Order: sequence, then C-alpha cells, then structure tokens
Amino acid sequence: MGKSTGRDWTHIYAIYGVDDWHTPLFLLAHAIAFSILSLLFLIYFEPICYNLQQFLAGPAYARFAAGFTGSVTALSAVCLFFAAANFFYSTISLHWEMSQRIVSSVSDWSSVKHALDIGCGRGILLNAVALQLKKSGSSGRVVGLESIRNRTSFLNPTRTLRTATLEGVQEYVTCRTGDPRTLPFSDNYFDVVVSAVFLHMVGKEFGVKSAAAGAERMRVLGEAVRVLKPGGVGVIWDLVHAPEYVQRLHELNMEDIKVSERVTAFMVSSHIISFRKPSQHFVESNEVRLDWRFNNLC
Repeated sequence: MGKSTGRDWTHIYAIYGVDDWHTPLFLLAHAIAFSILSLLFLIYFEPICYNLQQFLAGPAYARFAAGFTGSVTALSAVCLFFAAANFFYSTISLHWEMSQRIVSSVSDWSSVKHALDIGCGRGILLNAVALQLKKSGSSGRVVGLESIRNRTSFLNPTRTLRTATLEGVQEYVTCRTGDPRTLPFSDNYFDVVVSAVFLHMVGKEFGVKSAAAGAERMRVLGEAVRVLKPGGVGVIWDLVHAPEYVQRLHELNMEDIKVSERVTAFMVSSHIISFRKPSQHFVESNEVRLDWRFNNLC
C-alpha cells in the first residue's frame, strides 16, 4: 500500500473486515493441498517411480512422469498461494489505496455538496470520500448505495454506517439500498459520482461476457451520468471492462475522460476511469438529445 495513505492493512482490516472469504479460503485450501501433494512426490519419489514402471515402458519414462507431475503440482501450489494473497491484498490494502486515488481525482472537495458511491459495500471508498469532505471543511454528504440484488448478511447499511462511525465521519454519510440500474435519485443531483469494483458484477446473472450483461453495465453507467450535475465529476475503478466504459462515455460526449495505468486486482486487470459531464449540451436541428436513462437497452 502506498505511503500516502498512512495506514497498514491491519488497521484497514480491523475496521472493514473482508466481505468475501470464500474465494481466498478456497484458493488457500487448494494451495495447501497441492503443497502437501508435491511434498509427497518429493519424499516418496523412488517408490512412486517403482510403481509407475508397471504402467510405463521402462524406468526412465517412470522417473520423467513422476518428476513432471511433482513439478506441475508444486508450481500449481505456488500459483494458488499467489492468487490467494492477491485476492486478500486486493480486497483490503489495494481497495483502500485505489480509493485514495479516486478521491484525489476530484480537484475541489470543498464545493461538493452531494456525492454518490454506487455499490458502496463495506464502505472503504464511501468513508474515503467522507474523510475528504471532512478534511476540506465541506458541509456536503455522501450517499452510499448498496445494490438490493447483492445484499448479504455482511453488506447492509447498518454495518456500513458502523464503519463510518469508526472512521469518525458518520455525520457525512448516508446509506441505502436500491437498484443501480434505476437509481432512486433525480436528474443532475450529485456533484461527484464514484464506484469501486462494482460495475463489473452487474448483469452477471446473464453471463459476464454476454451482450445482456454488457447492456446492464451500460445502463448503470448511464444512470451515473444521469444523476451527475452538469460539470460534475465521475470516477470509476473497475475490472476488465474499462474499454467498454470509455467507448460509451465518448458516445455520451463526456469530457476530460482519463484512464489510469493497468493495476492487477483480483488476478485481472483494472483501471480508474474519470470523466466530467458537460456543463451545457446544445441541441442542433439535426441532433437528438442524449437520454441518460438508456431505457432502450436490452
């Protein structure tokens, strides 16, 4: 984690915990199993070769087969340990670090009155925004929206507000549940809209690579643009689909579109995409006004 955040992972974990233990535990358990198996191949290499000779033509083939299998097993264990560590790092330290980068993408927080975090989860980005509002002396507030379709026993407004209390920013934070495909807010309401590793999960029930899932992600992106004030700033950190978002933002005539360098998170590529909604949108005689709602998708 970057030094600028001023925190280590134990402090972050103590406040936010981990919302999905299943994946890193699954990877860790298999890494341990493959490690034990590779050690067995090493310790009992000669007996394994002797037994393999009954099925292979000669001791040379048996030794090659045993050595190759043991090597692949050991390499698999290393890869699984790395994957488990990367998932754990991504969900705690990297999430906090990227939240700080998202916050730094907005030049002036003192003038921000209303901010929105789509898919706030445990509240890491939500509270980073609140801390910045508090630091800048703003009287603004940030709303954390947790998808009603992704709620778990851990991810709920009560627990998220508890983390805000631990951070000392409870007066700057509001949480609610809702459908990010149809945000329960009026047009042009927020000065800033942010989101962290959430958008890629939208529409996954249709299959991540399906056209329907892509349309659902674009619907949420359109909703983010709709509720953003003219001149407002949007910042999204997400996995894999950054080119789709950039293309759609260009189609919507967003300004100052910027894409960060590639950062590996959860074993895949991720980017931060920032943009600004045009302060004015002129409609010429042959031009159709953009519909931020995307009601015609799917």
